Amino acid sequence: MASILAQERLLGAVLGSAFAGVMIFEQRRDIYKTIAQNQPKSEMKEPNCGNKSRFEFGHYWNKAVDQTFGPAIQMLSS
Repeated sequence: MASILAQERLLGAVLGSAFAGVMIFEQRRDIYKTIAQNQPKSEMKEPNCGNKSRFEFGHYWNKAVDQTFGPAIQMLSS
């Protein structure tokens, strides 16, 4: 079992990291909210890529993932 000093340091590091993460999240949220309020309202339209190109992108993505991780999956399953 770790010493009391090591446990206190670990607890301090975890709590400090959690506190810093929450503070950064809050600041970023406030920044994005301010930017959104200051920009004029304009309609953002999604680019018209068409359903065919989306299907092709998904197909190529799946094919690339299968080729990349296929051998590793076969090795792990055997």
